Amino acid sequence: MTSTAIWWIRRDFRLIDNQALSAACMAADSVLPVFIFDPVLLQRDAPAKRQYLDRVLRGMMETIAVQGGQLVLRRGEPAQVLHNLQQEVQAVGIFAEADVSPYARKRDAAVQESLPLTLTAGVTAIPSDVVLKDDGTPYTVYTPFSKAWKRQPQPAASFEHPSVNWARMESLESLTMPEGKLRHAADYLAQLRNFTSERIYQYQETRNRVDLKGTSGLSPAFHLGLISAAQAVTLARQALNQTDDPRKRKNAETWLNEVIWREFYHAILYHFPHVRNQAFREKYRDIQWIDDPAGLRAWQQGLTGYPIVDAAMRQMNTKGWMHNRARMIVASFLVKDLLIDWKLGEETFMRQLADGDIANNNGGWKWTAGVGTDAPPYFRIFNPILQSKKFDPNGDYIRKYVPELADVPTPFIHEPWKMKPLEQQNYGLIMGETYPQPIIDHQFARKRTLAAYGEVK
Repeated sequence: MTSTAIWWIRRDFRLIDNQALSAACMAADSVLPVFIFDPVLLQRDAPAKRQYLDRVLRGMMETIAVQGGQLVLRRGEPAQVLHNLQQEVQAVGIFAEADVSPYARKRDAAVQESLPLTLTAGVTAIPSDVVLKDDGTPYTVYTPFSKAWKRQPQPAASFEHPSVNWARMESLESLTMPEGKLRHAADYLAQLRNFTSERIYQYQETRNRVDLKGTSGLSPAFHLGLISAAQAVTLARQALNQTDDPRKRKNAETWLNEVIWREFYHAILYHFPHVRNQAFREKYRDIQWIDDPAGLRAWQQGLTGYPIVDAAMRQMNTKGWMHNRARMIVASFLVKDLLIDWKLGEETFMRQLADGDIANNNGGWKWTAGVGTDAPPYFRIFNPILQSKKFDPNGDYIRKYVPELADVPTPFIHEPWKMKPLEQQNYGLIMGETYPQPIIDHQFARKRTLAAYGEVK
């Protein structure tokens, strides 16, 4: 008789460099891949996020089918679904990548109480419980964490297709997926290779320009594990080793450091699960946020009257993705200009972004709000107009996502309210009618925020 192991796919939609899949292959004669639609997680997803997941699932189903296997799709509470499936196929074990969120750890602990679930590394390049201070406590500041992280034995990522003997049991019940576009892990690995062989050498110089393709654009692939963090680290280090040009090395090192930020935020959530719902710094849990449903709604819909903010929010609402510099700008606007609780912004991002990663999203919002581990000083408040002029100098990003301003000349694109009424009409704009007036004065907002933070600092 042949033995079967279950590979439980969660955030690792790839065959190459997958430690959970490798462990399943070693444990049994054949492997049955399974994905479970967890109602707890699905209820948090907006349409854009679910559409991306569906495309990834269709891509994975096709990849496995071409190799003679089948991806089993089921819906329900994971422990119960896995119990039923293990009984049906008499699986000798269940293998999955360990995750760091409080929900994921609670879910996996519940499964392990009654089922042979083995958790492997893989969500991060180095497991989140490994990089510690000499006294065994976790780091809470990025720079010393990154230095200690770089001293660790570096992951040896695989880029070879594994040989998998897939289990195929036609009698197994499985949900069907509707027809539609596909996302394949192989495409993202190729994108990663292209980025780390070319554009990584301009990364630091272009990454903040929202009007340019200066980033890798791979955050959704990182989130669902279409590429592994170890692969990203390996290729980034290869890029560093392949040039002696100090400028190129600095650019590549900057991108590697961004990958390490991801490692850092995952470690923070692992060691301090309470940050999921509250500020890391205790004193900033008492900030008196303003209850402003209208302001929150205007921000969410991209109708604040600040073009760069509105362009960024509309990009997210239509594409399910937003440029990282734009994320910092809109987060600062919500928290520091409108003085609205950062948790409401975090929730909005998690609903709308295809790359909505709990650890990264939580860490990023806390950083901008100044309530995280080593966040910037509370008095660092982005000026949305200056940010717009600096990172979208010609207004191309704004015009792309805020068509009401498409004809506004560059000198006014960042502050269209400065045009006289006749000038507005000449360019198809009527402030307050075709495009909203700014919902708040930035200088007033800055003073208000400094006072609110000052009361608790």
